[in-house]
Amino acid sequence: MGAFVISKRYNDEYKFVFTSRKGKVVFTSLSYELKFECEEDIEKFKATIESADFLKFKSSGGKFYFKLILGGNHFATSRKYTTALRLQKGIDEIVRYGSMSETLDFSASDFVFID
Repeated sequence: MGAFVISKRYNDEYKFVFTSRKGKVVFTSLSYELKFECEEDIEKFKATIESADFLKFKSSGGKFYFKLILGGNHFATSRKYTTALRLQKGIDEIVRYGSMSETLDFSASDFVFID
């Protein structure tokens, strides 16, 4: 099962990524000024995942990616995939596990493992 991981960007805004069961990033959200906005959007996504649209694209370099559209608005952008089949597997993983995935918060930048 995947997980939503909240973290901070270099400009101190928040973001989250959805990671696969193997720990690879599947998609990255837009930026959020406040952490609770990030958490609310994760919960909104989990509740309405069946209505999400996946717009598929091919980059000029030949890589495949998708934009996740929720409620008519751009919600997140996927990582780049080498084949259309891998892209579809990423989408399938979101649809299958997204609603029951846990949320992890690494935005405090505290070290979890101390020497």
